[in-house]
Amino acid sequence: MNQAWVVAVDMGYGHQRAAYPFRDIVCERVITANTDASVSADERKLWTTFQSAYEGVSRIQRVPVVGPRLWQIYDSFQAISPHYPFRDLSKPTFGSTRLQRLIGRGFGAGAVEFTRSRPELPLLTTFFAIALAADRAGRPNVFCVVTDTDVNRIWVAENPRQSRIIYLSPTPLNRARLLQYGVPPGNVFVTGFPLPEENVRAAAVDLRRRLTVLDAGGNVRRRYQEMLTSTVGRPEAGAAGPLSIAYAVGGAGAQTEMARDICRSLARPLREGRMRLNLVAGTRPEVERFFRETIVAEKLEAELGRSITILSAPTKDEYFARFNLLLHETDVLWTKPSELCFYAALGLPLVMSPPLGAHEVRNQEVVMKAGAGQRQEDPRAAAEWLTDWCRNGLLAFNAFNGYLLMPREGTENIKKLMFATDRSQVDLGPWASIELGARRD
Repeated sequence: MNQAWVVAVDMGYGHQRAAYPFRDIVCERVITANTDASVSADERKLWTTFQSAYEGVSRIQRVPVVGPRLWQIYDSFQAISPHYPFRDLSKPTFGSTRLQRLIGRGFGAGAVEFTRSRPELPLLTTFFAIALAADRAGRPNVFCVVTDTDVNRIWVAENPRQSRIIYLSPTPLNRARLLQYGVPPGNVFVTGFPLPEENVRAAAVDLRRRLTVLDAGGNVRRRYQEMLTSTVGRPEAGAAGPLSIAYAVGGAGAQTEMARDICRSLARPLREGRMRLNLVAGTRPEVERFFRETIVAEKLEAELGRSITILSAPTKDEYFARFNLLLHETDVLWTKPSELCFYAALGLPLVMSPPLGAHEVRNQEVVMKAGAGQRQEDPRAAAEWLTDWCRNGLLAFNAFNGYLLMPREGTENIKKLMFATDRSQVDLGPWASIELGARRD
């Protein structure tokens, strides 16, 4: 059986969510680079400082007056240049140079050293610093999953043309970005984002069911029946059930408070059985506690377990498994444009809360350009605009566009690529053949 070292990092959910689909090929275990037993006490201090800054700044926007300004200063360090015009951006930046200094002090060394017991196995990581640390240590067969649609220069080595890291890009435009940073063309493959295979297999069936709810007036199914049937099979004609909304809070806990406005706005359709609300707390007890307090404050206790559920779990793996199951019966995924933006490829229309950071701004742009989701309107009026978007078929179009226009085979493609004897001969599907970012004079 094919095996690989799989390395993630416990910072939010994105990097571990991207590693979860590879649990069937892991050697020993998924290594969590900042908390694994292989991490020394000195390295753990470096990780603690790094993580505290990451999660602390994500919450700092909520601090009155000074919060937005402090976030703006921080975000300037992770800014991403426009894609066009295509140009050479390979010169190291302050952030990339600083990261290399950290790596020189042992940042990421524990996980890399642990994999030396089986050096013949490929190393797949969902966190760029581990890829850079492994490459610097001379380890071969290092594969880096890119977890956003666009990334900062910090993802790439100081001398990218000498680096051997293989980048697994979620989109053609992301590949073009890495070429701008100086990564050799033969080291970047457009695979798509690694989605859970259990959801990919059921995506067409789930979308057919979902369309009965999202296309409340039936206009989309009537007008585009032939296209829908040829793509996902004949849409179901049964009566629509209640609209099921999943509101997922990020790993840093930002935007938790919005649940108060959402519950208040949806109170009537929840009581009447026209909507269902799944509040996704993940692994954070304080988020679950806030959700429960909000439900009580809005006098919705009778709906808990009926039209309202709270998804929480003690571990990330259990959370991901339960979340993936929830998606089968979810009609709308409401979240910030994090790594979950790629889940639009499953035929899930996205409602996006305000982005946090330059990478999430780019994620949101990609979803909007694909027609796979909408920016949220005022959450205090969520019942109104969600109802309208079902009546006019907007969310149905978003669901179908995401299914049609966003890559879905990332997990399978990455596995094929890692274990291929000749990577240039691997068929990664139509997305891989799209060349973007070339000069056109």
